Amino acid sequence: MQLRARLLGPGVAALAAIPLTVLGPAGASHAAAPAQATAHSCSTPKAGFASCKAILRTDVVSPAAKPVTPDATPSGYGPSSLQAAYNLPSATAGAGRTVAIVDAYDDPTAEADLAVYRSQFGLPACTTANGCFKKTDQNGGTNYPRKDGGWAQEISLDLDMVSAVCPNCHILLVEATSSSFANLGTAVNRAAATAGVVAISNSYGGSDASDTNYGSYYNHPGIAVTASSGDNGYGASYPASSHYVTAVGGTTLNTASTARGWAETAWSGAGSGCSSYNTALAGASSFGTGCAKRAEADVSAVANPATGVAVYDSTAYQGYVGWMVFGGTSVSSPVIASVYALAGNTGSIDNNYPYAHAGSLWDVTSGSNGSCPTTQWCTARTGWDGPTGLGTPNGTGAF
Repeated sequence: MQLRARLLGPGVAALAAIPLTVLGPAGASHAAAPAQATAHSCSTPKAGFASCKAILRTDVVSPAAKPVTPDATPSGYGPSSLQAAYNLPSATAGAGRTVAIVDAYDDPTAEADLAVYRSQFGLPACTTANGCFKKTDQNGGTNYPRKDGGWAQEISLDLDMVSAVCPNCHILLVEATSSSFANLGTAVNRAAATAGVVAISNSYGGSDASDTNYGSYYNHPGIAVTASSGDNGYGASYPASSHYVTAVGGTTLNTASTARGWAETAWSGAGSGCSSYNTALAGASSFGTGCAKRAEADVSAVANPATGVAVYDSTAYQGYVGWMVFGGTSVSSPVIASVYALAGNTGSIDNNYPYAHAGSLWDVTSGSNGSCPTTQWCTARTGWDGPTGLGTPNGTGAF
């Protein structure tokens, strides 16, 4: 199916629209997504380390041996589709605010790749020269860590999602020396200490862990800190299981013949779970999570690779380069961080806020990520559930 994508950003409304080939089943929400050929960008982490949550569609990428054609029509959802699906004021909001992306290792082509993505979709340039983009190491300098192709894919995905949802926002990329929680946490603290940052996205996770050990890295009042819930179904993941973050689950997003024009179900890979260590959110107390401690997720957005997003990355990895389609909760975390930036409320709210404003979310009520002892931990329902939390953005009212 071809969707007509509107070009976004100041001064481009009159330009011709770019057609996007949208992957996965279109139409009603009950349509089952076919299995797709995919690969995880990062390997399973060892104790004390995290793995990025990007999932690459290997059936719709450009092999490195073939020439890259940045002007080719990319597959996957682009900015206009995401903005329409979530009813976002992306063309008018976000100016003067910065979304920070924290990832491990170096993506040497991050800024150049960002330029290709934004040019393709008619978004305003975001560069170091014009003050929109900034890249630092975890100490705030330019002593960047070693290159890692898998994490470079993650970085490109994250930067592109901020661009898609909040094209008027500035972007800060902080690269941790390694994927240890100590280094990633140091990078989060660096982002939080940077003027203008209102949201920090963390598209990575490891085993459930205690805020006693790592919580100080993610506890930043006045800044929305989001974290991917994971891509392996039921089982708590840190930092999504932290008391201090907004845990972001995942959905399958399709067009539909409804007033909204879109339909969502719980993605079968979306992470969910109950932390064994961390304190529950006060706002969740009346939502019947069934968890004695911290429940995840809180909210969600598209994550199924079968209905994935367009991303441009020129750092070749495992034979793939150029325009690609990605899924995973690595998509949904920067999307939600960027919605927080659009809302502009982070200086006066915390991660309980969505629970008090659940009526401003699209409630996802079908789909599952498996079987659990307590049904809502794995199966979507009216109200809160593990894979999708309270639901997906319907404007910015819940943020």
